[in-house]
Amino acid sequence: MPKSVNKVILVGNVGKDPEVRYSPSGTPIAKFSLATNERFKDRNDEWQERTEWHSIVAWQRLAEIVGEYVAKGSELYVEGKIQTSSWEDRQSGEKKYRTEIVARDLLLLGPRENSGDDHQGPTDKDNEDQRSDAGSGESGEQDIPF
Repeated sequence: MPKSVNKVILVGNVGKDPEVRYSPSGTPIAKFSLATNERFKDRNDEWQERTEWHSIVAWQRLAEIVGEYVAKGSELYVEGKIQTSSWEDRQSGEKKYRTEIVARDLLLLGPRENSGDDHQGPTDKDNEDQRSDAGSGESGEQDIPF
């Protein structure tokens, strides 16, 4: 039987500043929304644009990185898996579902405008063609120390 695959790759813009919280055991968890855009011609041969919003969750060190370097408007490459969870609503007893992308890796694509602190990193001019791979430990445009 062939191996199954659950892999998602998204490139989009962050909708609002990520929310970083900690589990009771101290594990960091970051949640944020990512917008992807699609442009297509409709039946009348007119261009239409559609935005899809994705709920992203990152865990452990990747969550800390998201909290430090990702902000509303950031352009990101996100790689991960689709995960759906369900629960019973306490008030109505109705079964609810949430589908989210569990990030395994991400790349900060655009120039860093404001990472939430006053640290001055390298300029885009100095690093025009570099990218920062926040999940694999490489450094690039963002000069992230990990």
